Amino acid sequence: MSEHLGKLILRVMIGGMMLFHGIEKALHGIGFIKGVLNTQHIPEVLAYGVYVGEIFAPLFLIIGWQSRFWGGVLAFNMLVAIYLTKSTLWLSLGEHGAWALELPMLYLLGGLAIVFLGSGKYAIIPD
Repeated sequence: MSEHLGKLILRVMIGGMMLFHGIEKALHGIGFIKGVLNTQHIPEVLAYGVYVGEIFAPLFLIIGWQSRFWGGVLAFNMLVAIYLTKSTLWLSLGEHGAWALELPMLYLLGGLAIVFLGSGKYAIIPD
């Protein structure tokens, strides 16, 4: 039972916290992301993928539908975000002394953990 409860907590924590990032982008737009993609000569239409990684994936993780797949989507989303916006910060500290990549890595590794662990039995469709 505790293993399944731990998986539920992980899914709700990673999905719930990431959902706030997606809601912020839904309310205020993704112009920043389009700009970053343009500087890398990547088609800006791909910026809309952030909604998949930051709204759909978190929602499906929270309810536990195809959690392994959506954990992978979230992890990939964070891998791309780190590459595009934070790739120079691997050995840097943030404003308050923490690792500059602390939060993006939390989401990336949390998504990967869900890929490997699955949803647990407290899910719409356990995997």
